[in-house]
Amino acid sequence: MLDIQKRLTKPFFVLLSLPATAMGFALSVQIAALSWILSTRYGLDIHDVGLVWAAGPIAGILGQVIVGAISDNVWFWGGRRRPFILIGGVLAALMLLALPHIDVIAAGLGVDGILGVAIVVALTLDLSINVSFNPTRSLIADVTPEGVKRTQGYTWMQTISGTFGVLAYAIGAIWDNYTLIYVGAVLVLLFSVLPPLFIREPRSLDGDEEDDVVGPMDPQARPEADVLQADLEVPASASGGVPLRDVLRSIEPLWGFFIYAVYAMTLRLAGIDLGHYYVEFALLGLTVLLIARSLLQPEAGRPRREAGLIGFRKVLAAHAFTWVGVQTMFVYLFAYVQDKMPALDDDEVGAVINISFLLFNAVAAVLPAFVLEPLTERIGRVKTHLACIAIMAVAYAGLLLTGLTPLAVYAWMVVAGIGWAATVSLPFAIMSQKVDKARMGLYMGLFNLSVVLPQLVASLGIGEVVSRAEDKRIIFIICAVSLALSAVAWTFVKDEEGAPVGAVAAPGH
Repeated sequence: MLDIQKRLTKPFFVLLSLPATAMGFALSVQIAALSWILSTRYGLDIHDVGLVWAAGPIAGILGQVIVGAISDNVWFWGGRRRPFILIGGVLAALMLLALPHIDVIAAGLGVDGILGVAIVVALTLDLSINVSFNPTRSLIADVTPEGVKRTQGYTWMQTISGTFGVLAYAIGAIWDNYTLIYVGAVLVLLFSVLPPLFIREPRSLDGDEEDDVVGPMDPQARPEADVLQADLEVPASASGGVPLRDVLRSIEPLWGFFIYAVYAMTLRLAGIDLGHYYVEFALLGLTVLLIARSLLQPEAGRPRREAGLIGFRKVLAAHAFTWVGVQTMFVYLFAYVQDKMPALDDDEVGAVINISFLLFNAVAAVLPAFVLEPLTERIGRVKTHLACIAIMAVAYAGLLLTGLTPLAVYAWMVVAGIGWAATVSLPFAIMSQKVDKARMGLYMGLFNLSVVLPQLVASLGIGEVVSRAEDKRIIFIICAVSLALSAVAWTFVKDEEGAPVGAVAAPGH
């Protein structure tokens, strides 16, 4: 073990940050270049771009949950998380190189049309990112103790990762997206392959030791025997498997999102147009009911593991709304700029998008370590995150009302970056205090469903709405409403009593 790891020094936290930085950089390249290159170089329509983006969340469902659970229980190549970081990093670098050559690949395979090849490349890229993203986040929890040192690990990770994210958008704005893609491939390969070789992982992970009752007994709470015990409790042993039924019940607030994703993807791939939206409205109602049930369920008086899983559900519910709005902006900002600034050519549209995301991520790089961490120590993680999400909702409303010039877009993206700084940091820290450390990989993967399932809604359902809307301001109506609902939902989430505040984590995908 390196001496810097034994003493948990800042150089070690920088080293520990680099694998997550690699995956974050790959994601930044994807955000900056994928929609742009599909629209301008390959001529795909908005709804087809949304379909390609839907491949990513599918990869997230498969990659993060499965790899997270497996990485909790395996050991090879000298680590639990290391093998998946290495494999994912190499594949991500290769798929970045494939992006500018989708047409060449399609021609080489004898495929008529590039949509299918674009989906395969995007799916493989996102699967690669997701194979590595979960282990990079879990690795920090594995090698740092709860409290100040874990806080430093996660804040440094977001600072380093965010700084390189800013660099990604700067490269795209100053040169072009093709340069960004090639630089990204090299950086992703180096940062994902070399640093894990110098980080020593623990051979065993400590799980929850006892089911202490959390907080005072709620007089309205049902007796423990009458609670949905099987509905909430995932076995604590890290060595055994978790029944699928228990996994599904632990993500109950996301059931509506999941059902819609399967339904909408099936219709799109089969080319079916039902001509009505009865199913969509029914699933919206189901989602509202499930999220309300999760948010209103009391935690006080429950055994610790049970209370933690109730809290876990609340975090899922609140975080899902955030990602409906965030992903809508990521995927369709180019359509808004094209619609509201028709004088710009394709390259100028790409530059506006890159500068916007550069500013957006610059705020997210600076705030976690230097502003959000000190603030969480004073008022707590949840209140800090709630305030940032509310500010992001205001920023989206500002874009809706005044974002008709590049300068206005840039200004409001700076404000929205406050919410992004919290989104890519605080929710994972809040979640990590509520679940069994011995199953951190599994829960990181399950938590990622509150990112990827809303992403599918944005890519499929919202893509259809945006495509049909004559006024593309509908994009920021959806964004503002989603973030406002998220802010309200976060008022039902509580910080863990007695738990150290201030820890943050990497962005989910």
